[in-house]
Amino acid sequence: MPSPPTGSLPPHTAADAPEAFRVEAGTGPDALVRADLAVALPPGHPAGHGSLRLRLDVSGDTIVNADPVVGMVHRGAEKLFEARDYRQILTLANRHDWLAGFAGELGVALVVEEALGLEVPERAVWIRMALAEVSRIAHHLAFLAAFPSEVGEPFAVHPAPERELLSRLVQEATGGRMHPMYIRLGGLRADLPMGWVARARHTVAAVRAGLERIVGPLRDERLRGVGPLPAAVALGYGVSGPTARASGIEVDLRRDATYLRYAELFTDVGPGRVVTRPEGDVAARLACLAEEVEVSCALVEACLDRLDPGPVNVRLPKVVRVPEGSWYAATESPLGAAGVLLVSRGEPRPWRLALRTPSFAHVAVLAELLAGVPLSDLAAVLASVCFVLGDVDK
Repeated sequence: MPSPPTGSLPPHTAADAPEAFRVEAGTGPDALVRADLAVALPPGHPAGHGSLRLRLDVSGDTIVNADPVVGMVHRGAEKLFEARDYRQILTLANRHDWLAGFAGELGVALVVEEALGLEVPERAVWIRMALAEVSRIAHHLAFLAAFPSEVGEPFAVHPAPERELLSRLVQEATGGRMHPMYIRLGGLRADLPMGWVARARHTVAAVRAGLERIVGPLRDERLRGVGPLPAAVALGYGVSGPTARASGIEVDLRRDATYLRYAELFTDVGPGRVVTRPEGDVAARLACLAEEVEVSCALVEACLDRLDPGPVNVRLPKVVRVPEGSWYAATESPLGAAGVLLVSRGEPRPWRLALRTPSFAHVAVLAELLAGVPLSDLAAVLASVCFVLGDVDK
């Protein structure tokens, strides 16, 4: 059987397609039908806790217009922040992106620490950075390893060995596999357990050794030219992170914003570098994720090399009050640019704590990205765009 042409995945028959993807597209090539799909993301998909609803206009086998519908996982996180004091909000800040809870805690802690003028001990800074990169590795591996099952490959690769090692590493340090609740204002809850640094190095080596097993099957010529996202469109929608960098947008807040000690690692001779691709298609997005795993492995090792003995927290008053004013902190989460706006009226609780999460822009851009895409490529394009539904709805 001849291979399908570059830029198109093999078409699914109606019998092969999952129920959520079946669309009656009319009887002629010019027939236009509106289809309202509740896309049931498979259990292995990183955004699988919930449904992404898409309203599609379909002509023949081609999507003419796409309208994503969000809000079905809304939990009111920003209002919950207003009813808790500054110590308590950190335990809620890790729950909107369940693949990268540490990144959520970090952004909220940074904005409150800036408002209070707290100086975090150096050892705590490097531990925060190491765990942030461990979280990024696990996050990217989840998307990469889920991709084959998303497009109907019968023998999908599962990242169980590597992700299990990463989860155990985070659990050993923080006590939680998904929701670490490890960061405290001014530092960390506790120091790392004995032997953790050596086990972290072993885990990084194991990830490097297993990466090709996960990434190799994704280097498929059929993915080239599928679902291209032009840089101008990505910028217009506020797309960020590896999804934007795969379209040639060279922005990474670890290098471009001054937070923690990333500036020391993103230098001409340092391990940090911004990974980009010019094509903007499915293949480019997967390639960016894979290469960023390698960069994050090097960053973890660099952070561990800089761990000197010392305290990991500072003493705080019994009641923490932030002075009146507003502050904003931006970080590079695994999904992309994340921001936290804090508005205080001098009380023990925030008057307003608003989250700028990257997934909202990544789902919004699907309206442009899916237009002109064949129905047979729908699953591949969705699986290549990094979003988590909890991060959209909060």
